[in-house]
Amino acid sequence: MGTVESQIATPVTDGFHLVIDALKLNGIDTIFGLPGIPITDFTRMAQAAGLRVISFRHEQNAGNAAAIAGFMTQKPGICLTVSAPGFLNGLTALANATTNCFPMILISGSSEREIVDLQQGDYEEMDQLAIAKPLCKAAWRVLHAEDIGVGIARAIRAALSGRPGGVYLDLPAKLFAQTMDAEAGKKSLIKVVDPAPKQIPGADAVKRAVDLLKGAKKPLIVLGKGAAYAQADAEIRSLIEKTGIPYLPMSMAKGLLPDTHEQSAAAARSYVLPEADVVLLVGARLNWLLSHGKGKTWGGKGHKDWGGQKFIQIDISPQEADSNVRIDAPVVGDIGSCVSAFLNEIKSGWAKPPAEWLGAIAERRSNNIAKMAETLAKDPKPMNFHSALAVVRDIIKANPDAILVNEGANALDFTRSIVDMYKPRKRLDVGTWGVMGIGMGFSVAAAVVSGLPVIAIEGDSAFGFSGMEVETICRYNLPVCVVVFNNNGVYRGTDVNPAGGPDVAPTVFVKGARYDKLIEAFGGVGAHATTPAELRRAMEEAVRSRKPTLINAVIDETAGTESGRITSLNPTSGKKK
Repeated sequence: MGTVESQIATPVTDGFHLVIDALKLNGIDTIFGLPGIPITDFTRMAQAAGLRVISFRHEQNAGNAAAIAGFMTQKPGICLTVSAPGFLNGLTALANATTNCFPMILISGSSEREIVDLQQGDYEEMDQLAIAKPLCKAAWRVLHAEDIGVGIARAIRAALSGRPGGVYLDLPAKLFAQTMDAEAGKKSLIKVVDPAPKQIPGADAVKRAVDLLKGAKKPLIVLGKGAAYAQADAEIRSLIEKTGIPYLPMSMAKGLLPDTHEQSAAAARSYVLPEADVVLLVGARLNWLLSHGKGKTWGGKGHKDWGGQKFIQIDISPQEADSNVRIDAPVVGDIGSCVSAFLNEIKSGWAKPPAEWLGAIAERRSNNIAKMAETLAKDPKPMNFHSALAVVRDIIKANPDAILVNEGANALDFTRSIVDMYKPRKRLDVGTWGVMGIGMGFSVAAAVVSGLPVIAIEGDSAFGFSGMEVETICRYNLPVCVVVFNNNGVYRGTDVNPAGGPDVAPTVFVKGARYDKLIEAFGGVGAHATTPAELRRAMEEAVRSRKPTLINAVIDETAGTESGRITSLNPTSGKKK
């Protein structure tokens, strides 16, 4: 008979619990994903351990939810998928998160290494790590339970530090069942200290930038979604108001200051971009959304020609400067530290921009707002985008804390220009890639993370990419109101089959579809709106009741334009008939 010590089993832990404990240790409280081999038990154990596990119908939507949760919280959103096809479904969202600088970690189970490496045909065999590496900021595989703490810590730090982005963590099936001494396991976990350390800009860089701004006759500030992510709202507002410089918010930066702010130049965008002489970019990249900082948009003669602007760029990545045009005053650092440094350098006695510049902007802004008001006041039958969005505009004004999710072509373009935002990080949309399919994933995450009402304005085509997640919205009883702008097709429902056959044109959907019936199948509230009054009643009730709601808003099928605002990117055939 052995000693007492040998008869008492030493407490052990396993890979499942070490992953859960590592996430909890680092303040992660929610996982978005789909159960299945080899992670089904992990989802059960995570829920039992107090993590909120939000289960979706498709991994891409779970990934989009994780990505936007990262944007909203400055903590990496976690997406959990099964191997191979599940991993690939999540990978689209991971690549999109990286492109948009959203902190996200995709955790996927994977097949056995020795079988994968010899390509012997394992269940869902795939070298996931190799596939993920080119599409995200960092990627790692953990093979031993002792290394789980390091793997999770590295993933968190990579997702959050510097320019945020997507990280892939590969966890082979064998890892989960590995056991080790519980006390040793606890000691192997890492609580990440200061995962996104402040990066203080150089004093000379700040002085150079401020001196350039000080000498401007027609200065302009452009706010990007990086400025919204930074949560340096008070500092950014102070910089804009103290300098008196007009500002232009990119779409996800809307609401950093209210869109109704007197210094907003959004309604005079086509005037201020080519006319400005010094442009300060705050967390905004000169990519295609800003015409690469050149071309006619900026006053250049041809699409490759630079305008006459001088650029100041605040960005955490030094490589961003000079990516399209010369940056005269790059300021490298985190946005909060950079803007604070600007404020310290400016101090008092700052001269407001010349009255001539401000007056010219104010005049164009006023004229354009008046024109828009005139258009919004019309009541065509059937509804068009403007008359429907006049209702949405009022609903958001009355509920400024509500989060607006927006995707589509025309539904996106018109909403962005018509619906004013009043608070930061309340507008979530298709971002840098302009991808469709973010709608329901973003909506679920926004509701879960904030607990606030969510209003999703969807084109009927865009809704189709993630529409089945209305079941998820109903399952978790989330306060999401989805409005589908239904004009019977992609862009419009008016195309015809040029060959005259029985198939409809590629851009045409089922006429008169009732999307509202979809949510009713899962116990949610469906509404069918053919007039602004019906749309208003349904939206007001949805916000008041906080019940999962889908409104089928019937729009004139002739409303809208091909590809929306970016028709110029759509190539046309050069072949003569």
